[in-house]
Amino acid sequence: METLAILVAAGRGERLGAARPKAFLEVAGQALLLRAARAFDAAALVDGIVAVVPEDEVENARVLLGPIGKLRGVVPGGARRQDSVLEGLKAAPDAWDGTVLVHDAARPFVPPELVDAVVVAAREHGAALPVLPVVDTIKRVQGGRAVATVDRAELAAAQTPQGFRFSLLVRAYEQAFRDRVSLTDESMAVERLGRDVAIVPGSPDNRKITTQGDLAWAEAAARREPPWR
Repeated sequence: METLAILVAAGRGERLGAARPKAFLEVAGQALLLRAARAFDAAALVDGIVAVVPEDEVENARVLLGPIGKLRGVVPGGARRQDSVLEGLKAAPDAWDGTVLVHDAARPFVPPELVDAVVVAAREHGAALPVLPVVDTIKRVQGGRAVATVDRAELAAAQTPQGFRFSLLVRAYEQAFRDRVSLTDESMAVERLGRDVAIVPGSPDNRKITTQGDLAWAEAAARREPPWR
């Protein structure tokens, strides 16, 4: 196995106000987690998939992901996103040092070709992530006032999957936990080691489902989905 994908699906999705964890909500009759897993199953350069879900949803997830041929396991997550990623890392084979991808299952429409592009970049550079350019004018605000305009040419919106040499990500996570740092994504952990992270062009379809408006967008996106979804 050269590439292992970790699908992070342990969040409760409080902002959606749903009765079940967000990754188990359905869009056009199919759970977000299953849609994301099918994308990685279709990616040519992914060899294995591990799903990290709430402890009380482990058995449900195993049934849900039964059709996924590359599934290597379903494990319970932790209280924070970084705790859940750590549990996914523990599922890697002993002494393995291939490429690991970390993806938010709440991004159900990630194109398989984007997944493969991140793998290629991570193998070459050791760390990679997809980004989209920032199109809005960005203001720095203080005390309820706009005090400066930020040069958006130097900014980008990060997406997942983010890919890394396994040993590099483990080292970055160990340091972050020692420093008691709360991570917003895996690239942040690697950046803290002084390592650059290569970027690849992201996809507008790779949108994170966070609000009811995002769910409405996802329902519309599902009607124009390719066959692998």
